[in-house]
Amino acid sequence: MKNFVQPGNVIEVAAPTALSSGDGFIVGSLFLVAQGDALIGTQLNGGVEGVYDVAKLSTDAMSVGDKVNWDDTAKELKLAAGDLDGVATVVEAAIASTTSVKVKLTQI
Repeated sequence: MKNFVQPGNVIEVAAPTALSSGDGFIVGSLFLVAQGDALIGTQLNGGVEGVYDVAKLSTDAMSVGDKVNWDDTAKELKLAAGDLDGVATVVEAAIASTTSVKVKLTQI
């Protein structure tokens, strides 16, 4: 097909802030996971599909199937409304004392 561009599971974007590999971040209505380190404004690849272990609010207990939201100030997933809601679905339960959770990214 002559108009095919790429599979779309990873997208190159400008880093909105300094990022480390594995950091979650948003660009517009996209939630991405950094595939490498980047300084603000530099190009990097961000994962938009797949299962990732992402930072979470340590006081939230998350169950398999929970929809989670991104808090862009704290740079973590949480159950309460955030800056971008419904960005991922929990695929492995995480107790309240943990600081990360395995999620399947859900692009809106």
